[in-house]
Amino acid sequence: MGWSPTSPGGLNRYLHELTAQIAAGQDWVEFCGTDLPTCSPQPHLILTTLTSEKVALPQRLWQAHQQFKQRQMVAPNAINLHFALYGLPLLNQLPQQVPVTFTFHGPWAIESQHEGASPWSVGFKRWVEQRVYRRCDRFIVLSQAFGIILHETYRVPWEHIHVIPGGVNTQRFQPNLTRQMARQTLGWPTDRLILFSPRRLVHRVGLEELLKAIVLVKQQIPDVWLAIAGKGPQRETLDRQVQEWGLQDHVRLVGYLADDQLPLAYQAADLTVVPSQSLEGFGLILLESLACGTPPVCTPIGGMPEVIAPFNPNLVTATAEAGGIADRLIELLQRPTVTLPDRTACREYACHQFDWQKIATQVRTVLLKSSH
Repeated sequence: MGWSPTSPGGLNRYLHELTAQIAAGQDWVEFCGTDLPTCSPQPHLILTTLTSEKVALPQRLWQAHQQFKQRQMVAPNAINLHFALYGLPLLNQLPQQVPVTFTFHGPWAIESQHEGASPWSVGFKRWVEQRVYRRCDRFIVLSQAFGIILHETYRVPWEHIHVIPGGVNTQRFQPNLTRQMARQTLGWPTDRLILFSPRRLVHRVGLEELLKAIVLVKQQIPDVWLAIAGKGPQRETLDRQVQEWGLQDHVRLVGYLADDQLPLAYQAADLTVVPSQSLEGFGLILLESLACGTPPVCTPIGGMPEVIAPFNPNLVTATAEAGGIADRLIELLQRPTVTLPDRTACREYACHQFDWQKIATQVRTVLLKSSH
């Protein structure tokens, strides 16, 4: 759907890092997507723009169909689809003898339904997903939780599903500043307990519940301060709630953070908070925070406990509601030296379990596996 970091988002970052790793291993990779740069950033990587997000949907699909015909790598060893919408216009051009793997990042139709899309829109997206999935030989999911959704909702047999977690760029996300230096660079308070939540501002990510939790937390910890980074349709609602709930001195919506500022923000925080309410398949935020040395706290939703519980189960809240989030934040912040893992432990866990070089090797093995 775009090129990271120009187009932000976890899916785009995942694809950018995965592609870079596989191409660095001397395999030639052709990356087909929307609005890609004109020049490739590394050898062995070909960038092919199929269409632009700026044009109407019918034109986008037609352009993708036409441009895919002109791709340079006409006889690939493997094909990896990541978004059903742009897979649809390519289906009749995929070579029959080449294995097709779909990386399932989430149930597109169900996510739209949760955000209030019309029944027609939800039905169309479900049809697109089912049509594309029928053509695929195997699937990669980032968590067992999303494997269950893929199996139960879309009837994909378990033997066709491979669980491989996401990865993190441990060179880009690393603890290279003190907490105070990171705060000063960002212009954030240097004398407060800081929580950080980078999220797209939509319903399912749980920011309203997090604001309710801060109302409770500040009663016990008056100097708590939350920075929410991101943009999305919930911005005005969240701004209004900050005012109505008297959180002006405790919450700041900082908007979209530039790519070079994100590692700074993780390092500036005492805790990263991921308060998702539904359909959180993995949570790359968790890995980025850990790699920067900052413990992340998450709700018990989707694949997030699979990432965090093996490291420290106390970093998973008891419930996804505001009360459960608040209770765990208070417990952790009141006795941080007792309850929180230190920078070194966070960093070592991220590097050992989720370094991209290790993850990309697993993905490559699945992509190139024979279908027979």
